Amino acid sequence: MGSGRHDDVAAPDLSLGDDLRAFVDASPSPSHAAAEITRRLREGGFRELSETAVWDLSPGDQVFTVRGASVVAVRVGSDPVAEAGLRIIGAHTDSPTFRVRPRHDVRQAGYRLVGVEPYGGGLWHTWLDRELTVAGRLALRGGTTTLVKLPGAPLRLPSLAIHLDRSVREGLTLDPQRHLQPVWGSELSTEPGLLEALAAEAGVSAADVVGHDLVLADTQPAARAGVDGTWIAAPRLDDLACCHSGLLALLRVSAETLAGVSAETRHTQVLVCNDHEEVGSGSASGARGSFLEDVISRLAGSEPQAFARTIAASKLVSADMAHAVHPTRSERHEPSHQPVLGGGPVLKLNANQAYATDAVSGGWFTERCQEAGVPVQHFVSRADLPCGSTIGPLTATRLGLSTVDVGAPQLAMHAARELASAVDVPLMVDAFRGCLAV
Repeated sequence: MGSGRHDDVAAPDLSLGDDLRAFVDASPSPSHAAAEITRRLREGGFRELSETAVWDLSPGDQVFTVRGASVVAVRVGSDPVAEAGLRIIGAHTDSPTFRVRPRHDVRQAGYRLVGVEPYGGGLWHTWLDRELTVAGRLALRGGTTTLVKLPGAPLRLPSLAIHLDRSVREGLTLDPQRHLQPVWGSELSTEPGLLEALAAEAGVSAADVVGHDLVLADTQPAARAGVDGTWIAAPRLDDLACCHSGLLALLRVSAETLAGVSAETRHTQVLVCNDHEEVGSGSASGARGSFLEDVISRLAGSEPQAFARTIAASKLVSADMAHAVHPTRSERHEPSHQPVLGGGPVLKLNANQAYATDAVSGGWFTERCQEAGVPVQHFVSRADLPCGSTIGPLTATRLGLSTVDVGAPQLAMHAARELASAVDVPLMVDAFRGCLAV
């Protein structure tokens, strides 16, 4: 899975990998990820629209709207959407973590703990003995919100010494209620509690905090890794890496069109980054909710059949990370379908529709990759193992969109720190650009 290259072969361009690392570091929570996406959209010439406003859009307009920690960005094409359809890249802003409980001040065995509950299906043992912090958003009196992240590493989930539990040699079992509550400090400490520390960091009064969406985050920055430095070791690559690639693709198409390098496209281009995928997408801002449908309805207009015609002419690329073949557990992969790091986008298929790819949507994506000079890998699960799912089948079911499920290959999915390849980042961007432009 290293590059395998000789000294006379040029090293791959790692700049987009470095940019992905910066994107991940700026996104310790879904709320921060949405803020970083919108910051970059503004820099790229997109303007924000409120969902409460009347939208009046014209060809070439570049806009975005936000619902919770979800973002939809739109670049309006030259033709009515009912005629030309939409080209949509979809990803998600959330990752497995721990969410802070409302009553989070726990006192036990002389320690102050922070009460949390698992969010999503994480590899929780990988969170032990790591320097952790809290990040997310605070809801303030009067209806406003503010982002916050505690500096330093105030939290930790310490392992139990082997001398006190030698059965760990046969396997570690963690009870999330008893064993996965991070330490904040000693009961003898005079330091403020979590809420007071968060309010002070945000520059507000603790009395004005009326709610919060807070998660734990690893404080170790994303890093280059591997013998040739082409690997990316980072938290939350699933699915911030696909949010990043989809965002760069949309911004690149926009910049090329505005510069006259590319012709204006007939169809309207959309990036949707949903929250709550890791817990089933069942929320107002998740893929089961109405967010994307509401935006498409505004774009389609009021003509009675415009929405249905728009859906029929549109395509969705559901982008979520994919399993690269494991170096020491390759028997857990289907023998003929073993993607590798650095091998390019992975087309994901499942006979039981856990992925939404079919012959037509998969063929369309493959053609776009061929036109862009991008290789395509394939993933299917072993017949005796279940697989995960994505926003693809949920969105396809809700809206009737032609959908293809793809992703960049990675190892250690849902671990506190995951592993991907910087080589795949420009390949994913090129593939998504091709999907948006055709």
